[in-house]
Amino acid sequence: MDVSGLVWAVTLVALVAVLAVDLLIIGRRPHEPSVRESSLWVGFYVGLALLFGAGLWLFSGPSAAGQFYTGWLTEYSLSVDNLFVFVIIMARFGVPRQYQQKVLLVGIVLALIMRGGFIAAGAALISQFSWVFYIFGAFLIYTAINLARQGEPDEDEFSENVLIRWSRRALPLSRTYDGARLVTHENGKRLFTPLLIVMIAIGTTDLIFALDSIPAIFGITQQAYLVFTANVFALMGLRQLYFLLGGLLDRLIYLSYGLAVVLGFIGVKLVLEALADNNLPFINGGEHVAWAPHIPIWLSLLVIIGTLLVATAASLAKSARDRRRALAEARS
Repeated sequence: MDVSGLVWAVTLVALVAVLAVDLLIIGRRPHEPSVRESSLWVGFYVGLALLFGAGLWLFSGPSAAGQFYTGWLTEYSLSVDNLFVFVIIMARFGVPRQYQQKVLLVGIVLALIMRGGFIAAGAALISQFSWVFYIFGAFLIYTAINLARQGEPDEDEFSENVLIRWSRRALPLSRTYDGARLVTHENGKRLFTPLLIVMIAIGTTDLIFALDSIPAIFGITQQAYLVFTANVFALMGLRQLYFLLGGLLDRLIYLSYGLAVVLGFIGVKLVLEALADNNLPFINGGEHVAWAPHIPIWLSLLVIIGTLLVATAASLAKSARDRRRALAEARS
């Protein structure tokens, strides 16, 4: 793809406009969205992503569209896993439900800005050093193994990162929330509310998750424009998805295993691509490895969709069996 500066500019302006509308709506009326409202917003953002992919198909061909859809689906599924940690953070800091929308949106905006830096750095590394795929691939395989071993995090496993602990010590903080405000006044003093700390926690936590998701999407496409837009569309509907799924997150008990399979698959794909393009002198004498296969994008898409569907179906079936067993035990 040859993406001009004008296309980048138009894309950025359009995305900023959508986020600005979101901020305006939340700023004027902080509330806990209903299932219907959340469903409409999630449908809106998913529709935007599908429409964007259709536009790519029209102007850049099916290959670009396929890479975008596969990358977006991968990032979206990894973002759902992030929601488990978001729920823990909200519970740990006791954020009132009606203010959680603002926290999520500001945290997501911060994450988008920071991920932009990651994407630029990753694209620069790949363009200069093809061997970086070995590192990305090995890291994803390592992450997949850890994810399969640990499963979904619980509240006891959550620990505050360095930035959160520093913010608690360095910033003048009030003990209680003051609506959706970040700044309040107590005894004539200007203090930050705990809402600021929660926003920092959400933003930095999502940045940590980017260490997995950014290499994963570079395993699907090396086009910085597609990597960036797939990340943006995956994150933009995350706030509404948080409220839509609600208690359903507790029922997705096998999601972590499905995501582990996805990350492991992409990690292996990256290593195979690195072998096919190898120029490291200590591997095969610096020559390309002829037997290393190229995994087409359609196969990647099928593997990712199939894995997520199986993990979701198995999770819901297991949860349904557990509920029936619990009801039977309660009656007996």
